Amino acid sequence: MDFIEDIRLVDGPVVWTAWLAGAAGMAYLLWRSGRRHTISASAVVIAAALMVSAALVAGSHLVLIYVLSVFPEELPWETLVWSVPAVAALLLWLLRLHGIWGRRPFLASIPRPALPVVHRVRSTAVASAALLGVVALSAVQINAYFGLNHTVSDVTGTAVARIPVLEDALKRQPGESTPESLSVWAPPAGLPAEGTLRKASIPGTVSGFRSRDAYIYLPPAYQGSLRPALPVLVLFSGQPGAPADWLTGGALRSRMDRFAAGHGGVSPVVVVVDPNGTAGGNTLCMDSRIAQADTFLAQDVPAWIRGTLDVDPDPQQWAAGGFSFGATCAMQMVTRHPDIYSAALAFSSEKEPAIAKERHKTVDAAFGGDTAAFDRLTPLRVMQDRRFDGKAIYFGAGDRDPEFVEYMALLAGAARGAGFTVEAHKIANAGHSWETASRGLPGGLDFLAARWGIQL
Repeated sequence: MDFIEDIRLVDGPVVWTAWLAGAAGMAYLLWRSGRRHTISASAVVIAAALMVSAALVAGSHLVLIYVLSVFPEELPWETLVWSVPAVAALLLWLLRLHGIWGRRPFLASIPRPALPVVHRVRSTAVASAALLGVVALSAVQINAYFGLNHTVSDVTGTAVARIPVLEDALKRQPGESTPESLSVWAPPAGLPAEGTLRKASIPGTVSGFRSRDAYIYLPPAYQGSLRPALPVLVLFSGQPGAPADWLTGGALRSRMDRFAAGHGGVSPVVVVVDPNGTAGGNTLCMDSRIAQADTFLAQDVPAWIRGTLDVDPDPQQWAAGGFSFGATCAMQMVTRHPDIYSAALAFSSEKEPAIAKERHKTVDAAFGGDTAAFDRLTPLRVMQDRRFDGKAIYFGAGDRDPEFVEYMALLAGAARGAGFTVEAHKIANAGHSWETASRGLPGGLDFLAARWGIQL
C-alpha cells in the first residue's frame, strides 16, 4: 500500500483529476438544474447562487475572525475564493434535492406521474457525486495553496507515525567527552548520506507545561563514531498546527539533508518543539494566564537538549525559527532570551503575538486586561528598550502575502535599529503558506552557517 501513501496531492494526476471532476460536477449541477428554464432565467439563478455563496463565505470568514476569534489574522483571499465553488455547488444540490430549482413554477401545481424510485435515487446519486467533485477540487486547491499535505501519507499521518522514539545510542552518554569543535572535525569514512528523524517527549520540569512530542533531525555528522559540536536550531510550527507540520509542509528532512550534503555531512541538530499543547491551542509563547510557555521554551527545552543530545552548548551556536505563529514565537525567543537563542529564522512572522484580530481580546485572555504587561513582552517593544549587537535575524515572507510583507518590513526595521544583523527576503510566487517556510529555509540555513562557522 506504499504506492497509495506516496500519491502526491499538490501536483500531477490528482490535481488534473480534481479539475476534471470539479468542472464536470459544476457543469452537471448547472445544466441539470436549469435545463427546464430559459437561458436568461438560468443565468439569473446561477448568478444568484454564486453571489449568495460568496456572501456566505465572506460572512462566515468575518464571524470566524471577529466574533469567534478562531484565527488572529484574516485568511488568505485565495482560500476564500476557492471556497465559493464548493458552497455554490452545495446550494445548487440542495435546491435541486428539494425540487426548488429545476422545474417551472407554473407547472408545479399540475399533477405529474411520480418518477420511479430507481430513477430518483440514481439522479440524486449522480448529483451528489457532482457535488463531491466540486468540493474535492476546492479542497485540493486550498491544500495546494497552504502546501501542508503533499502526499496521502501527510494527510493520514502514517509516515510521521512511523518515526521511532529517540534511542539511547543517539543520546548524550553520561561522562563522555565534549564533542570536537567544528573547526577541527573532519568527516570520517562511512558517514551516512542522509540524516535521521526521531521523536521524543520533552518534560515541562520547571514550567509544568505539557507539550506534544518533539521531532528531532540528526544530521549525518551526528551519526558518526566521533560527533562534532553541532549547532542547534529549535523550530516552531504555525497555529493551528503541530510540530509534524515542519516535516510535511516544511519538507524539513529533505531541506536539511541537502544542506548537510553540501557541508560534509554537517548541519544543525534540529528540534521541532510544541509550544501550544494542542492543535487549536495558542499560548502566545508567553508566561501568562494561559500557560507558562515562555518558561518551557527558555528553560525546559534548552535543558533537555543539552542533557540529552550531543550538541554545542554555546548560545552563539543556537537559533530559534518558525513559520507564522512559530516565527512570532522565534522572534520572542531571540528578543527575550538572547542569552539562549542568539539568532532567529522568522518566516511570515506576525507583528506581535495574537489570539484574536482585536488586540484587546488577546490582552484580556492572557493578562486580564493588563496592556502594559503584554506590551513589555512583545518583540517590537523589547527591541525599543534593548540592544542586540552580535545577534541576528533572517526574515522571509511570500510576495503574494502583502500583510505579512508589511509586518516583515516593520520588524526588520526595528531589528536593525536594535543592533541585530538582518536579512529580509520576499519568497517569489508564495503566499501565507508552508511554501514560504520550505523555500525560505535554505537561505536561512546559509545565513546561520556563516555565523556558526560551517564551511563548504
